[in-house]
Amino acid sequence: MMGSVGPVELVLWGLILIVFLIPLLPKIFYLLTLQKAFNKCAAGNRTMSPGLVWLLLIPLFDLIWHFFVVRNIADSLGREFQARGVAAEPNPGRELGYAMCALNAAIVIPFIGILAALAGFVCWVMYWVKVSQFSAKLDQRAPAA
Repeated sequence: MMGSVGPVELVLWGLILIVFLIPLLPKIFYLLTLQKAFNKCAAGNRTMSPGLVWLLLIPLFDLIWHFFVVRNIADSLGREFQARGVAAEPNPGRELGYAMCALNAAIVIPFIGILAALAGFVCWVMYWVKVSQFSAKLDQRAPAA
């Protein structure tokens, strides 16, 4: 009968979900963290629209776009901290973010790519935590009226 799905097809669809969607979940939560951090900045302090972080879901393009996101989030957070009178580094998280981006871009280099991937993953987690901490710092200090 046409249109019926057998057990083999169900298993294949299940494998596709496991292989492609489950690894995507951490990236989605990461992008939500970045978007929330942008949203906590006043519109005048943002150097990028918060929704543009979702362009990081585009394979290969994300290797370059990530540098722009890191720069813009550092600039936006720096401006917001200054506007609120919060003591913070001038470009919050920029150095760690650029290291993460460079290591992730180096994944394409033969032989050292695997080491770059491991180091890039560690830096990615550290950067994610750092941005989350900066975002929480904005929650603690209300915007100036």
